[in-house]
Amino acid sequence: MNGAQDLGGMQGFGPVTREHDDEHFHEHWEPRAFALTLAMGATGSWNLDQGRFARESLPPAQYLASTYYRIWFEALVKLMLERGQITEAELADGQLHEAPRPLARVLRADAVAQVLAHGSPTQRAESAAARFGIGDLVMARNMHPSTHTRLPRYVRGKCGTVVSLHGAHVFPDTHARGEGESPCWLYTVRFDARELWGEDTTASAVFVDCWEPYLEPA
Repeated sequence: MNGAQDLGGMQGFGPVTREHDDEHFHEHWEPRAFALTLAMGATGSWNLDQGRFARESLPPAQYLASTYYRIWFEALVKLMLERGQITEAELADGQLHEAPRPLARVLRADAVAQVLAHGSPTQRAESAAARFGIGDLVMARNMHPSTHTRLPRYVRGKCGTVVSLHGAHVFPDTHARGEGESPCWLYTVRFDARELWGEDTTASAVFVDCWEPYLEPA
């Protein structure tokens, strides 16, 4: 969706401030919000792309005014409310009012390190040959879905060159809608910065990972 999270190429938001590698959190509550999000994601109540969509579908004013982990926390609340795992009354007073919903899985403390190290691989077996090859000129589709997509707005309708093939991966768009993994080929596409933003840009190129349904022959 074209939400507040899709800032690529937009101006007026100030410089990006780099932080030290050990600066993971800035408020005392942020590690807990991070842990809760990981723990609930591990229950299988929603998938990775549904979690991403919950974050990017927050109201734009709320999204832009929130810190990184505030966005994570608000998305977690949204997901749990939608699934009846918490209620508005419980959020208001911090007390349990209804019996907890059963969960498919529970992430135990002694398994956290192993789960985080393993991650959640998205690569799947290819069911068809790749449509494009390295060096092919492609155009990103001019699409504006109201649901989740990983195709940045600033490359839509623009031409680029395929520079890498990564095999078949879970397709985020269908995955976020609960319509299955629909694995398809994933490519890295090089877009010349002048193709994206004209002659005023100071950049040289942008490399974007694009799933096959995002691309057309140019």
